[in-house]
Amino acid sequence: MTFTRYAIYYAPPADADWARFGAAWLGWDMDTGTEIAHPQVDRLDVPAITATPRKYGLHGTLKPPFRLAEGQSLPPLQDACAALAATCAPVTLAGLKIARLGRFLALRPLGDTSGLNALAAASVRELDGFRAPASDTELARRRASGLTPAQEQNLSQWGYPYVMDDFRFHITLTGRLDKPTLAQVQTALETRLAPMLPQPFTIADLALMGEAEDGRFHLIHRYALSS
Repeated sequence: MTFTRYAIYYAPPADADWARFGAAWLGWDMDTGTEIAHPQVDRLDVPAITATPRKYGLHGTLKPPFRLAEGQSLPPLQDACAALAATCAPVTLAGLKIARLGRFLALRPLGDTSGLNALAAASVRELDGFRAPASDTELARRRASGLTPAQEQNLSQWGYPYVMDDFRFHITLTGRLDKPTLAQVQTALETRLAPMLPQPFTIADLALMGEAEDGRFHLIHRYALSS
């Protein structure tokens, strides 16, 4: 399969109940590269609610999607991912919770996130030599929402504004929703998904992802954090 972009994600273990529900909720299983039937949840229009995050799959971003730099290819990137994972230890947090981020819902970590933030920073920094510079169009799109000086510096240096000190780990569950729908969906997920969420929550590997030509992200390989 040919990929247009790559990313480093946290990808939930495929055999976990919450991950199976989350993949079905979004309608896309990035482990198998297949569509899944959405669950029936309180008469919600789940396909519409999850349309925006569907193509990415159930994930937490560590290094945002990037195009390969000129002269780079997938095999050296895979080797670099393996080398990086060998220098990093698994990260354990207290758990996950359903939270509002502006007008969308996501899973957010509970407890001390310093180890998780360090893992994300290492992923951004150590693999940045594989990233092609952001295009002028992409830079303009990022700047259109308004950036702080630190976010502008991140955009210029790393190609994305919300990394390093501005990184906030989250696993997206919905697109942008109006307030009544947001409340309704949160209530439904607190009933259906929240009891399945892991406590504690452990990140044991890095997932190298590839974006196919149709925009869907696929799991290429998991690299165990083995330091």
